[in-house]
Amino acid sequence: MNNDDITIKLMLAYLCISKEAEASLIRKVEILDRFKLSDSEIATVCGCKAQAVRNARHLRKKGSHAKANKP
Repeated sequence: MNNDDITIKLMLAYLCISKEAEASLIRKVEILDRFKLSDSEIATVCGCKAQAVRNARHLRKKGSHAKANKP
């Protein structure tokens, strides 16, 4: 993938979450994961560190697992 493709991909990702400005990082990661972006690409779009993206993914999985186990 060349630089232009990466730039376009990141611009589209940013546009997808621009209406989600007040959304949590977990929600933004959930949306951007659909585009198969890397941790660092999502971090760039969301203005955070890659570790925060990994933490958000972990919390999302943990949260969905906890919801599934409720009686």
